[in-house]
Amino acid sequence: MEFTMWTQRFLIGCAFAVATMSAQAFDRPFPPTAKRGVMTPAVFPTIIIDNKTRMLTPGARIWNQDNTIEMPTALRGSEIFVNYTEIDGGEIDRVWILTADEAKRKLPKPLESATPFPAPVSKFQ
Repeated sequence: MEFTMWTQRFLIGCAFAVATMSAQAFDRPFPPTAKRGVMTPAVFPTIIIDNKTRMLTPGARIWNQDNTIEMPTALRGSEIFVNYTEIDGGEIDRVWILTADEAKRKLPKPLESATPFPAPVSKFQ
């Protein structure tokens, strides 16, 4: 009976170890529109990216290196390497705080925007 309990605990421990390793080994998918910068937290809702004061959108999300949500007011430090996306008005809506390995990798080039269809030509011009 004691052998069975030890075996069960061992197998559960191994399962947790494997689950933890696989969760840490994934690559975060950054959108093709992501930009890279160096961030310094400021008074919410502003942040400083590449020495320029920028505004966060009301629903902005910031992910830390563990890919969990970080509250903007809890950010500490300076010169934090990040990827970020912005909306049409220039406000920042998503920020990913990069790990050292992610910061070393280059961002993929953004996809070329599709060429718009030409305007229809009227016969009556």
